[in-house]
Amino acid sequence: MNLEPSPRAQEIRDRLEAFMGDHVYPAETQLYREVAAQPRDHRQWTPLPTLEGLKEKAKAQGLWNLFLPDSDKGAGLSNLEYAPLAEITGRCHFAPEVFNCNAPDTGNMETLERYGDEAQKDRWLKPLLAGEIRSAFAMTEPAVASSDATNIRTRIVRDGDDYVINGRKWWISGAGDPRCAIMIVMGQTDPDREEKHLRQSMILVPTDTPGVDIPRAMPIFGDPDAPHGHMEVTFTDVRVPASNMLLGEGRGFEIAQGRLGPGRIHHCMRMIGLSERALERLCRRLSQRTAFYKPVADQSIWRQRIAEMRCAIDQARLLTLKAAWMMDTVGNKAAKAEIAMIKIVAARLADQVIDMTIQAFGGGGVADSVLTSAHAYARTLRLADGPDEVHCAQLARFELARHAAHDGSRTGGSAEVNVAGVEYTMER
Repeated sequence: MNLEPSPRAQEIRDRLEAFMGDHVYPAETQLYREVAAQPRDHRQWTPLPTLEGLKEKAKAQGLWNLFLPDSDKGAGLSNLEYAPLAEITGRCHFAPEVFNCNAPDTGNMETLERYGDEAQKDRWLKPLLAGEIRSAFAMTEPAVASSDATNIRTRIVRDGDDYVINGRKWWISGAGDPRCAIMIVMGQTDPDREEKHLRQSMILVPTDTPGVDIPRAMPIFGDPDAPHGHMEVTFTDVRVPASNMLLGEGRGFEIAQGRLGPGRIHHCMRMIGLSERALERLCRRLSQRTAFYKPVADQSIWRQRIAEMRCAIDQARLLTLKAAWMMDTVGNKAAKAEIAMIKIVAARLADQVIDMTIQAFGGGGVADSVLTSAHAYARTLRLADGPDEVHCAQLARFELARHAAHDGSRTGGSAEVNVAGVEYTMER
């Protein structure tokens, strides 16, 4: 396994780090001020002027659409090459959008690139790649346990040359952005089909279609998360052309798996970037503060925590890079165990490191915008794209199946031994 970046990937990485240092970090305070000035009603949210200015600078420097492996529409980087770039942008809450690499737009662009027809790409992918519009992905529902996507009850019914959609979704990221022009909606087209994973489909729904309504924003720990946000969305007799169906009826799960694999690499590397920055701030804080007549950094409990966090961050990074390398070399399906592992590990890691950093900052930690937004993001990611429990169950199933495939006689699995005349089975 070779994790060495290509010369081109390293050159982009160097330019990205320089851009973050020159433009993004210095703008953070102003960006949080502009967020605080946003009206609480999502219908009045507006793009942040400072963020829009940063996007123009990034585009002018060619730091734009850095994702999209196996495509000539982005930077043409592999998952492994893009992963360290996602880590760098993950260090700042606003940075992914600066480079047009923010969720859910990246996943939607990848979906359109892989599964859309030429007309769909012309209408929606091109303006998304240009950053002219934003998008949303409507899958999760309040009335069912959406961690099992076979529970989804939104109906997509064929009616002549159209499909009619009825349902209620929530936690729909990006739907509150006034530039959000298109949603990818998952729902049932054939609820009685015996193969439950072929009941669902995905369809493109323009947000200005009659019957699409956003009744409220979903707060995260009491914060509306403007100007991006997560919305409740209802679909009441929403009628769209049959040509808006992606790939064909019954292929929703197939699309979801193709969409979520790269997205999890992006999210996990952003979590590692958040963790890395939090640890840096923690170390500086502890070195600058004195308690009980000595620097806090000299107290043994904090040295223990710092060492453990350093180990955990590096372990998570290597595991995520391995998953990215496997996706590039053997495909998403063969890397499914590694993808499950990184989703479990990275979000938990960030949750713990950021929590410890808040602890190190004391009362100031719960008022620090960078830390509190990072904490909300990390904690939310333990639910988004499948909760920890689902990924743990999947990973355990893979592991049980792997070891059940043989009796262990050739791998030291077990052995019969005799101790004092009594037979024992010893697990090696």
